[in-house]
Amino acid sequence: MIPFTVNIKLSTRTITGALTQHNKGALDWGCQGLIAYGCHTLVLVVDPSSAQTLQVLEKHKASVVKVKWARENYHHNLGSPYSLRLASADASGKIIVWDVSSGTTRCEIQEHSKPINDMQWLWSQDASRDLLLAIHPPNLIVLWNADTGTKLWKKSYAENILSFSFNPFQPSELALLTSEGIVFISDFSPSKSPTSSGRKVYISSPHASPAHTKPVTTTGAKKALNKVKILITNEKPSAEAVTLNECLQLSYLPSKRNHILLLYPREILILDLEVNQTVGAVAIDRTGIPFLQVIPCFQRDVLFCLHENGCITLRAGRQNCGILGAPSEETDSDLVPEMTYDLHCQCDAIRVTKAIRPYSITCCPINENVSALMISDGRIMIWELKSSVVGKKMNSSSPYSGALYAPLSFCGKMTGNLQRKLPDLSLDSIIAGQSVFTGDALLSGNPLQEVHLRFLLTGLLSGLPQPPFVVRMCPPLTTKNITQYKPLLAVGTSSGSVLVYNLTSGLLYKELNIHSCEVRGIEWTSLTSFLSFATSSPNNLGLVRNELQLVDLPTGRSMAFRGERGIDEQPMEMIKVSHLKQYLAVAFKDKPLELWDIRTCTLLREMPKSFPSVTALEWSPSHNLKSLRKKQMAAREAMARQTVSSDTELNSVESSVISLLQEAESKSEMSQNISAREHFVFTDTDGQVHHLTVEGNSIKDSARIPPDGSMGSISCIAWKGDTLVLGDVDGNLNFWDLKGRVSRGVPTHRNGVKKIRFAPGKGNQKLIVLYSDGTDVWDTKEIQMVSSLRTGRNMNYRILDVDWCSSDKVVLASDDGCIRVLEMSMKSTCFRMDEQELIDPVWCPYLLFPRSAFTLKAFLLHQPWTGKYSLDITDVDYPEHEDMKNLIQQQINSLSNDVKSLLLDTEFTLLQRILLVARLYGDESEIHFWTVASHYLQVYQKETVSTAGPLDICYDLLCENTYFQRFQLDRVSLQELKRSSYEHTRKCADQLLLLGQTDRAVQLLLETSADNPQYYCDSLKACLVTTVTSSGPSQSTIKLVATNMIASGKLAEGVQLLCLIDKAADACRYLQTYNEWTRAAWLAKVRLNPEECSEVMKRWVDHLCSSHVNEKYKAILVLLSLGCFRKVIEMLHTMRCFDRAAMFLEACLQVGALEVNEETDKMISAVFVDYAHSLRTLGFMPGALRFAQKAGDAGKELLSDLQDTKSVEK
Repeated sequence: MIPFTVNIKLSTRTITGALTQHNKGALDWGCQGLIAYGCHTLVLVVDPSSAQTLQVLEKHKASVVKVKWARENYHHNLGSPYSLRLASADASGKIIVWDVSSGTTRCEIQEHSKPINDMQWLWSQDASRDLLLAIHPPNLIVLWNADTGTKLWKKSYAENILSFSFNPFQPSELALLTSEGIVFISDFSPSKSPTSSGRKVYISSPHASPAHTKPVTTTGAKKALNKVKILITNEKPSAEAVTLNECLQLSYLPSKRNHILLLYPREILILDLEVNQTVGAVAIDRTGIPFLQVIPCFQRDVLFCLHENGCITLRAGRQNCGILGAPSEETDSDLVPEMTYDLHCQCDAIRVTKAIRPYSITCCPINENVSALMISDGRIMIWELKSSVVGKKMNSSSPYSGALYAPLSFCGKMTGNLQRKLPDLSLDSIIAGQSVFTGDALLSGNPLQEVHLRFLLTGLLSGLPQPPFVVRMCPPLTTKNITQYKPLLAVGTSSGSVLVYNLTSGLLYKELNIHSCEVRGIEWTSLTSFLSFATSSPNNLGLVRNELQLVDLPTGRSMAFRGERGIDEQPMEMIKVSHLKQYLAVAFKDKPLELWDIRTCTLLREMPKSFPSVTALEWSPSHNLKSLRKKQMAAREAMARQTVSSDTELNSVESSVISLLQEAESKSEMSQNISAREHFVFTDTDGQVHHLTVEGNSIKDSARIPPDGSMGSISCIAWKGDTLVLGDVDGNLNFWDLKGRVSRGVPTHRNGVKKIRFAPGKGNQKLIVLYSDGTDVWDTKEIQMVSSLRTGRNMNYRILDVDWCSSDKVVLASDDGCIRVLEMSMKSTCFRMDEQELIDPVWCPYLLFPRSAFTLKAFLLHQPWTGKYSLDITDVDYPEHEDMKNLIQQQINSLSNDVKSLLLDTEFTLLQRILLVARLYGDESEIHFWTVASHYLQVYQKETVSTAGPLDICYDLLCENTYFQRFQLDRVSLQELKRSSYEHTRKCADQLLLLGQTDRAVQLLLETSADNPQYYCDSLKACLVTTVTSSGPSQSTIKLVATNMIASGKLAEGVQLLCLIDKAADACRYLQTYNEWTRAAWLAKVRLNPEECSEVMKRWVDHLCSSHVNEKYKAILVLLSLGCFRKVIEMLHTMRCFDRAAMFLEACLQVGALEVNEETDKMISAVFVDYAHSLRTLGFMPGALRFAQKAGDAGKELLSDLQDTKSVEK
């Protein structure tokens, strides 16, 4: 007979609940696709797609205040594999860096003992990916090597630092939000601390700015703009100008260079740092809900805003500045030139109470179309952005109408039939950027499809409610109940509900709202039913309302077990169910004991008033059920023998009767009212032990044992086999050996014993003891302690209740709102994520072994295999262990149906497939490379004309020159309209001169008032600009003056003069000579022709590739924008990025962007053969064979080796 097996494996786990105030900012969504958040001292890692908890990290001793995932902005290979690295910081100043997949720590960092205010991983260095910048209060920033825990440098500042934000376009620039203002650091470097103290500026209050004293009648954004005409000044504001509404957040905009966002409770302000001026605002009127947090996006100029009612709103930016000319003095018209953010959709608000408040939001950094909301009660809500096409707008539609449109292309290719599949991928595949209204995008005649957005709740993680809890595990696993057994844990809450968890998965099985007051105790009456009791708060007479409910779990039906009893009586203190689940003993505070029959729900006996008060009670495991069954079986067999005549009939009847009895033992007992005799013991207030026997309706007082003089008032009893254990209010334990008739007292020197419970399992004499200050596990055979937990010593929480969930695992309920399933040693250990028993499959290739992760990537990228598009790894000849193949296949199966259909779509191009897989892997470096590469491969195609429009402005200096120049002209127009001081006017004039807008620059120069010290200089400069001629002598003179000015340290003025005489190329060279590489690139894109601009950019590439800068990946992006595809392939190959080089080469050959000749043939062969070698190293032979064949003669030797290996394996 094949033995029946069932999966009852219980993993150690932690079920979490409500958060603390410290956890408010501890939330982060990593590029890896997982969300991490802090809950008390724990760090939880959850999968947003399936709403499952994957990991619980426990090592902090104080509340977690910050969590940050490591960035994935580097090239991945076997030497630098995909890994789940996470940094968490707590209120005691400790930072722990985790290897999340294994649950182990990489290093622990401590500088001071105050909560970490902010921290961020560095992402720009090609050389190191382990650097972590942290703020240690009050005024210290420290750069750590997060792999070794080494401090690289630290720097202190004069003010208290609250948070910081890196400039995403310039990694050497950093903005610190301090208690008084903002400190801009421009010389940040991983190699050494900033030398200067930064440029300190002050925030002039939105509500106290004296810029406008006239009464304002307008509302909305214009009202906010009028109030904040000047926001950043170099002078400290006066005391009366300090606002009550403090700045909540400071962030650089990742979608636009040199723009910063300041968040106030009722305003979002966008500042242009070139003029330190507000250029956009979102204002909330008095009836609106204030802001809590804002997340600006990279792919589009979009803001995810969290409000105090838990509502998330999405606002998309547009610029109302299409007039290129001098502004008028009156700006009180309804159309205020500004950056505005239109509200396009919002999610449902939550019900905010004193205990339930929104804490924080985070956004998927890869796709930017999903946000997660963390609520104080422990809930995580996943809100996904969905779009619907509402109609077609032709090219005559206005770009300033505020409408959103679907993108025209994906990876440079027109979307066509793919449009219906793409919106779920990412933000840039849902809505088009501002660049869709420029260039060839509209001239091509392609219709723009207007889209409407909405938020859809796609995931919800809910935790435990607020403590206190009581816990009770269902009856243990036996050979009789193995077929229907589920490891269910019942948790009674303070709100009156009972939560039932399946401990195999850790997921909520059922939530039952049974009581109207706090649940005090739970006892199971079978595998599918339990009793729970609750007591209300006492009235003036000390009386309460007692509720005792019998609950049937499959149906959820509950009944009042005691009927109408329970109103205005003494509080119920405990309920105890007998070993055979026949009887129930109910003990009260100052009221006699009640005994009930559970099967019939009838009261057997209410003890007389003279009955002693019960302090502890326990049922005996001994009974006479076996003898009753034997008697019943013998009687039935005798009856059966009397009713048959032949031996053959006797055998058949005997077997049928016996099997019938075995199947329905309990039912036959019930039907015939056969009750087994059971015993229980209890102690009274004097410490006397009473022994009573219950059989049917009969209750007999069997014996009384006088109190033990060494024990105080007995608070609890446990009984298993021949061992009886008593615990008292003084922390003493007394072990009775009933068979040997000896007892032994053990003083634990702990606070009072609150609960004692034996572990399940025959012969298992382990015992868990709950004290006021912790818990112990004892071995009653040896009478020695096995393990111990004590509050303040090896834990920082208080244990509220304990139980056994299996023969070797305990469950603890604690006042930090968590329930922990631990080994008997009770040591908190994190588990390996790949050992987790999950209900739903989770897409996370980071959980695979590195070889498997890269094999899966190659399998998805290089479709079709043998002419067939397939998502079955067994369809390719992959000689790997079956377990590895199964793990890879599980990952493929966990992909969404939309992604699977795209991967199997024959019209899906190589570039589109590569970018999709990069998004699936959360590979930042790949995404940026292939977004730029796919765009410029279409732009530089020889035969076709790109209709996709320019690259969006978030790629800044990588955009096309014409679009970049137009954006800069619009930007300076907005700056000009917003100017409010001479300093701002001068900056605008300087910028206009660089852009070649001389007429407008002259107008601004002539506005300088006569009492201004710069009046004479500006007037002369205006004359010079208007009288510049192209004659040789004048040009020579101006060039000489410019050169002298640059030599004397006036670089900006000299560059302006060179631009006046159309010597911008010389100006760029001077800027590069003086290490102003970014300014030189900017000037080249706005003033030079393509050939001259290309020369400037190539010099920049050489600078980026130099050893002291080491930003080769950024240099490759610049080369892509110049169309230097061959150089890109060569650089990638030299940097040993064989996979990226081979796929880019393949893409270039597909679109005809690379000329094939003898010279390039050698490079092609080298790239393909090296990639084939790398695939062979992974063990992915089908891919290695394919690229060895593509390598031609250079791959013949490898091809021969591969074919020999294949034949040997066969």
